[in-house]
Amino acid sequence: MPRLTLLLVLALLSLGCDPARAGPVCHRSAAASAALARLQGALVQARFITYQPTDLTVLNGQAHAADPASIRADLIALRPRFDALITYDAVHGAEAIPALAAALHFRALIIGVWNPFDAAELAAALRAAREHPRLVAGVSLGNELLFRHAVTEAALTARIAQVHASAPDLPLSTSEPFHLFEQPQTAALRAQLDFLLPIVHPLFQPWYPGSAPRTGAQFVANVTGDLARDSCGPLLIKESGEPTGPAARGYSVQRQAAFWEALRELLPPTRDRAFAYFAAFDAPWRATDATGVPGPHPEEAYWGLFDAARRPKAAVDQLPALAQDAAH
Repeated sequence: MPRLTLLLVLALLSLGCDPARAGPVCHRSAAASAALARLQGALVQARFITYQPTDLTVLNGQAHAADPASIRADLIALRPRFDALITYDAVHGAEAIPALAAALHFRALIIGVWNPFDAAELAAALRAAREHPRLVAGVSLGNELLFRHAVTEAALTARIAQVHASAPDLPLSTSEPFHLFEQPQTAALRAQLDFLLPIVHPLFQPWYPGSAPRTGAQFVANVTGDLARDSCGPLLIKESGEPTGPAARGYSVQRQAAFWEALRELLPPTRDRAFAYFAAFDAPWRATDATGVPGPHPEEAYWGLFDAARRPKAAVDQLPALAQDAAH
């Protein structure tokens, strides 16, 4: 190893830095700086929750579109405790979400695009961002695309760069399990992201069975700190938490509530780091939904902080009510 390179490596190690995990050379969009500042303000001031409409189902790969009236009822149920949303899809009825959320005075919306290579869905998301610039805080291009081997890192990175070029004032991200964002081969992808939307589930760690909810919350806080070293912008944990069923596997509403109580203590929101509650509502159809992990996953039906009938669980009852506009 040349002497100069060796000295550089030793210097990095003395500072506690792993050269193999050097951060990406970040893409910076000056045009998106104002919108990104609004997102950072929302991380501190708003309470985020991930949201899929209760009226949406996907069976055998076929989506049943959600009705706008049902979406409005969902948002009315959420609004007393939550005022910021992260969605997964920009079509199948989700076209109605931005206008309804704006009318109900939600503070922020991050629009999810399930398939950023679908021109119609991408166009719907970008149109909503243009029509609701004070509400839409960013767009997430894909959910677990790399994890599901649906696309390569190079193709996803190129697609995000293309959207940056066409909508330079819009903060962009994508969502993947946290370990993929820690890998050196995703550095070019991370460099294109204005903010990070990682998925951090204690449930899928080998030590999880028998652990306390606070142990899971501490794991999320630790991962957040680790990811922040290599993030090109603010970081919002998109998915984490505890399901409330099946009871036979030890899940319960009490464990879920204890997890979120601990995470609020361990990871208080700042302009650079925050978490979203996952998820808004139980989705019974997801018990048989295909995931990136083979095998049955009955717990997928029970991630909601509300059940499928929009009734709040104990984790919601712990949260202080938010200020409501008189129009509500």
